[in-house]
Amino acid sequence: MSAVSFINDARVMSKGQVTIPKNVRAALGINVGDRVTFIVEGTNVRVMNSAVYALMEFQEQMKGEGEKVGLFSEEDVAEWIMKSRREEDNNESID
Repeated sequence: MSAVSFINDARVMSKGQVTIPKNVRAALGINVGDRVTFIVEGTNVRVMNSAVYALMEFQEQMKGEGEKVGLFSEEDVAEWIMKSRREEDNNESID
């Protein structure tokens, strides 16, 4: 998703429902059946694609965990994956 800037509004219906305008859905990558997350900060509300929000939260929670186990670069991660796959392949051939 690219940084898009615009203003749009929508009417709140009797049951509190709001139709998210098409250009807002497009900017947020929201499709039919997707979920949205409302983040309330004081009197401001941010609306986010729930999948994107969940990934951001997960990334924040995992920050620094790789370094704790010695993974400092993408190359370290790739090497760890290759080593794990080799070990897994060896274990399968033993069974």
